[in-house]
Amino acid sequence: MLSRQFVRENPDVVREGLALRGTDGIDVDEILDLDEQWRELKSDGDDLRQERNEVSSKVGELKREGKEEEAQEAIERSQEIKDELEEIEERADELDAELEKRLLEVPNVPQGDVPPGEDELDNEEVRRCGFEDMRTVPEGVRPHYDIGEELELLDFERGAKVAGGGFYFLKGDAARLEHALIQFMREVHREQDYREVFPPIPVNSESMTGTGQLPKFTEDAYRVGESNDEAYDDDDLWLCPTAEVSVTNMYRDEILLSDDLPLKHQAYSPNFRREAGEHGTETRGIVRSHQFNKVELVNFVEPEHSNERLDGLVAEAEEVLDRLGLPYRVTLLCGGDMTFASAKTYDIEVWAPADDMEYGPERGGRWLEVSSVSNFEEFQARRAGLRYRPERHESAEYLHTLNGSGTALPRVVVAIMEYYQNDDGTITVPEVLQPYMGGQERIDGHDPVGESAVGAGRKE
Repeated sequence: MLSRQFVRENPDVVREGLALRGTDGIDVDEILDLDEQWRELKSDGDDLRQERNEVSSKVGELKREGKEEEAQEAIERSQEIKDELEEIEERADELDAELEKRLLEVPNVPQGDVPPGEDELDNEEVRRCGFEDMRTVPEGVRPHYDIGEELELLDFERGAKVAGGGFYFLKGDAARLEHALIQFMREVHREQDYREVFPPIPVNSESMTGTGQLPKFTEDAYRVGESNDEAYDDDDLWLCPTAEVSVTNMYRDEILLSDDLPLKHQAYSPNFRREAGEHGTETRGIVRSHQFNKVELVNFVEPEHSNERLDGLVAEAEEVLDRLGLPYRVTLLCGGDMTFASAKTYDIEVWAPADDMEYGPERGGRWLEVSSVSNFEEFQARRAGLRYRPERHESAEYLHTLNGSGTALPRVVVAIMEYYQNDDGTITVPEVLQPYMGGQERIDGHDPVGESAVGAGRKE
């Protein structure tokens, strides 16, 4: 979150940031007014405490001098001050809570080089990689959902039967492929000096607030045991929407040392999102689903190094796609496409050739975001109480947090199923994944099971 002091001293910067993002419904003047009222009450309270101390010290002095009437007046004034102070403190606490609530709803201020724009169409392409030496893709390359069902690798109907729409089964070699990708990514990031953690899957409300998921994105989360419409407490649980939440909050309300930084963690986790706000987006296939796997990269750094670390984090996520031999591009997000907590974000988008998208690549196909790499500066650190001590004798300061997927599944699976598709309908396993699949070089598919397959003519 933004500090009160920052908003107070830089209201125009906050307004410009909101305008760049296209954010409505936040009145900076109201926040400034609440802050002014709160500070005035705090000042009045301080004056009353000082007067109370002065009056209290006079009571004994007056009694020793035998001035009982004046002493009684001082005692009565002391009680009046107590009553006035209680009223002021109660009102100050109310304003403090309201001010904190308003500040939690204010997004981060974008960095100065974030381009203007409304959505992903206004993002700036930074570079393309892997297109110079591409493999030959079949002229009639088929979408992952068609070839996935034909080869008995994807099962949407049974997934919906078990868990509802937006869930699916990976079967046979597709499940094996996803496990191989997870193992491969973890090893790549270990080579990049990431310390691995295996986080809890449920996370509490305080953790969701710490990274900015609450209160902004309540409708997108899966709450455990309660309706999303009901009020929540700090210890209520939610299914993890991203390991960013759990890993960032590992050190919540702690003080790290400069010797600890930069601290780089990676974490594999399944993730759960309702995608309630994604109306009109693609629902066919596994590009957008309610449960997906991801290897997340989370960095804790000293403020002066965060932008340099952002570039390094992008390169670390890119290495996964480089080794897999998948073509991709990197884009700098415009203000209107940035996440709530980010000050600057790069997206890494892999190329999937089967489905042409509007405003897609010139060669056809589409871009699939597999990593958003963001610098949050001290925005999350303030919400989660993440600090570090530059020197052991110095005061603690807020550190900077960054994160990015390294990378997200299942979109990498989609890209492999389409880009590594062969003319005969099989799928080549990328060379770097073959050791994780027992040397398997090709995915041929599996025979269907059950009477329904016989009725559909897919099994004798």
